Amino acid sequence: MASSPHPPHHPHYLLLLLFLITLIPFTFSDDAAVMSKLLAALSPAPSGWSSDKPFCSWTDVSCDKSSGTVVSINIDSQSLSGSLPSDLNQLSNLKTLSVQKNSLSGPLPSFANMTKLAEIYLDNNQFTSVPQDFLLGLPSLQTFSISENGKLSPWQIPLYLTESSNLGTILASNASIFGVIPDFFDAFPNLQDLRLSYNNFTGFLPASFGGSEIRNLWLNNQFQGLSGTIDVIENMTQLSQVWLHANSFSGPIPDLSKCENIFDLQLRDNQFTGVIPDSVMGLPKLVNITLQNNKLQGPMPQFKDGIKVQLGTTNSFCQSTPGPCDPQVTALLEVAGGFGYPETLAESWIGNDPCKGWSYISCDGKNVAVATFGKRQFSGFISPAFANLISLRTLLLNDNNLTGSIPGILTTLSKLQTIDVTNNNLSGPLPVFRSGVKFTYGGNLLLGKNSSDGGGSGGSPGSNSSTDGGNTSGGSKKSTVSAGMIIGVVISVVIFVLVVLFVSYKCYIKRRHKRFGRVETPEGSNQMVKPNVVSGTNGYAGVPSELQSQSSGDHSEMPVFEGGNVAISIQVLRQVTNNFSEENILGRGGFGVVYKGELHDGTKIAVKRMESGAMGTKGMNEFQAEIAVLTKVRHRHLVALLGFCVNGNERLLVYEYMPQGTLSQHLFEWQELGYPLLTWKQRVTIALDVARGVEYLHSLAQQSFIHRDLKPSNILLGDDMRAKVADFGLVRNAPDGKYSVETRLAGTFGYLAPEYAATGRVTTKVDVYAFGVVLMEIITGRKALDETMPDERSHLVTWFRRVLINKDNLRKAIDQTLDPDEETFESIAKVAELAGHCTAREPFQRPDMGHAVNVLAPLVELWKPTRNEDEDSGIDLHMSLPQILQRWQADEGTSRMFDDFSYSQTQSSIPSKPSGFADSFNSTDCR
Repeated sequence: MASSPHPPHHPHYLLLLLFLITLIPFTFSDDAAVMSKLLAALSPAPSGWSSDKPFCSWTDVSCDKSSGTVVSINIDSQSLSGSLPSDLNQLSNLKTLSVQKNSLSGPLPSFANMTKLAEIYLDNNQFTSVPQDFLLGLPSLQTFSISENGKLSPWQIPLYLTESSNLGTILASNASIFGVIPDFFDAFPNLQDLRLSYNNFTGFLPASFGGSEIRNLWLNNQFQGLSGTIDVIENMTQLSQVWLHANSFSGPIPDLSKCENIFDLQLRDNQFTGVIPDSVMGLPKLVNITLQNNKLQGPMPQFKDGIKVQLGTTNSFCQSTPGPCDPQVTALLEVAGGFGYPETLAESWIGNDPCKGWSYISCDGKNVAVATFGKRQFSGFISPAFANLISLRTLLLNDNNLTGSIPGILTTLSKLQTIDVTNNNLSGPLPVFRSGVKFTYGGNLLLGKNSSDGGGSGGSPGSNSSTDGGNTSGGSKKSTVSAGMIIGVVISVVIFVLVVLFVSYKCYIKRRHKRFGRVETPEGSNQMVKPNVVSGTNGYAGVPSELQSQSSGDHSEMPVFEGGNVAISIQVLRQVTNNFSEENILGRGGFGVVYKGELHDGTKIAVKRMESGAMGTKGMNEFQAEIAVLTKVRHRHLVALLGFCVNGNERLLVYEYMPQGTLSQHLFEWQELGYPLLTWKQRVTIALDVARGVEYLHSLAQQSFIHRDLKPSNILLGDDMRAKVADFGLVRNAPDGKYSVETRLAGTFGYLAPEYAATGRVTTKVDVYAFGVVLMEIITGRKALDETMPDERSHLVTWFRRVLINKDNLRKAIDQTLDPDEETFESIAKVAELAGHCTAREPFQRPDMGHAVNVLAPLVELWKPTRNEDEDSGIDLHMSLPQILQRWQADEGTSRMFDDFSYSQTQSSIPSKPSGFADSFNSTDCR
């Protein structure tokens, strides 16, 4: 029998067919319902729209003929009011939505997951808010316009926008956007127009601009003002129109020789300094440029005929007409360029004669003779242009943040008598000055490390100065000791003995029947210690011992720096980290990876490895800053630096290991990581530890420091759950402990104090603000910025300060896992009140960290010693003087006396200035 050519009428086939037939009407029905809601929400009805007609026949509504679904809606410029329905994103095939130039209001709907949506025009309306998933999951989006919606609640550009990689146009001027400009613009290969004017962006231009294809860049007239330099635009070769005016940009105008398409350059009303590059005046397509209301220097610029130029009267050009500046002015401007053209120099270096009132400059007649740039918070490098000041006698560059090498050409200055570069972050070889030049260079840990001579001592940070030039690198230099030096040493020893007697007396009064002794050095020990250095014990004294003993075959060349920090060979670090294996990774930071290492004796260390490629100048500065700060401070609540390694272009730092990870992990990731829940007692104890560590940085150390990046991920915990503050790469010196210093914005959004984010001016109060945010996180278990929360709750500080208005609200805001009783709640309420004070908008309204310590200390149960008082109340005969002092520190608190004293280091020598030690002691400062 022949088979039938038709398939059997199986019931499954019929059901499938019925399902497919009914699918299209349902889709059609969904679009009909949404369009009906849209019609009802608009007033008056758009021209040609009526419920009596099918929506696909409405004027300016286009539908797909096969499916009957809406493809485009164009109802712009019809004087419409009303709102957009929340379920507009059910129009699954919509490609274009144009509702601009109306009076629409209310919240904007979410367009999430409208995978075919390519164009959204919402500009020139009165919308009031933006949902968090506003533009989530829009892979086809090409044009987004929301400009001139000034009634919107503040919102931020979402990071998920990178999913819309086809974006070519973003128009969002006057749209109530705030925060930092996201650093993701290299993810948009087709983006040409970016207009974000008249918003409230702060911070720097993102580095990803340099990898973008942006042609028209509008960032002008931000409410508080974008800051930092605009160096990134020199790599934006497609630029044609650049509007950066009315912000707080600073530094020099970059070289724009690669930006040949720029025709409109608006830079007015900023804080630009420095000389206008020739490349700007030579832009081949330039038509319009504004430069007024800046602090530009150097020669008056001369542009081609036909270009509209606005220079104003506030710039500091050396002459009122085009032409070269005086040679000394030119040299000093090059010097200022090495420092990044600081604003302080631009304000005072006016005119064409540096001998007429220029700050930090003194002259002999008409020649510059003295340049006093010490303690000015300058960064950058030392310019070789100093060599053009041929009459220069004295050059003071001490106590700044200068990097790079000392130009060898400075040795040609025939009249130079004094050069001081102490306490910077300089590196490279030591130049050899002629005999008689007083060259002082201590406090530069990496200086002299490139010398290849056998002496190896020329670059030691312990070296302070030289007056016989040719012998600075070692060799047969003879040391001459003057009578004054002998007297000074005698006085120092006497004062030191008096101090020791005072400490001994205090210990005797505090605890009677104590015994004194000293530690014995084991025979045959391979521990390598600098002469007259006492082996200190901070709980990790064995670490430098092993690292030093293995780090070099020639111990005579192993530098042991202030604080016991040592240079460690890369071979040792590879060995103890199992060749930097993936299994040893503890975490990843902005400039590298942190690995766990284990020494032969079982001691654990943490090694931060910074890759040269990702590091750059900023990373190098952070590397040098960590060394510079952590060799000057030591405190039980600051993570200790044990050593460092310079391996070619690679930089590594070695720290004590903190086995319990970060506070951030215990607050926000404890479930995923299997950590036990932090109790309130543990949280408030951690807060007190952090407060004491930061207080020490601010006011109890030899120098006053500002951390600038205090946050839970930079707070590390030991096995006893006691906290230490870490990551000192952004620390800045604070003159006199309170005065603000100009700096480039750094840190983490959510923890930045308002005045710092707005102006870049930093004081110790920016740390107080960040500490207040950390307290809020400890109380609530919530992050400082949380995009998963509704807009009104996403910024922790803003939300929590509203909570503080009512104590009943506080109960609801507390981390629910705490479940506090009444006594605990009262403790939480006190910490919450402190958090509110610490995050006050005005810096002067915030307390100092000493006040925070005083508030938190009574809330933490007093520590009780575990040792038997009767058996171990005295000082052990086998303890060295540093150990005696540390025992006293543990019992009395961390005093200024102990922390200023060099015995507080891992390995410490008798201080060079005992008088400073005596002056700094005050028993009331004990913490």
